[in-house]
Amino acid sequence: MAVPKKRVSKSKRDMRKTTWKNKASKEAKKALSLAKSVSTGKSKSKGFQIKSSN
Repeated sequence: MAVPKKRVSKSKRDMRKTTWKNKASKEAKKALSLAKSVSTGKSKSKGFQIKSSN
């Protein structure tokens, strides 16, 4: 028969949430940085180089 799990303390819950939010924030900053470098043409990444049509 199914038994409910023990309750998690607020501090543990908040710690896990903070870790998750920090990871998400870090990835968002990296994505924004890459987008800015691609838009200015200064990207050093192989997959995101803009080819000029001259």
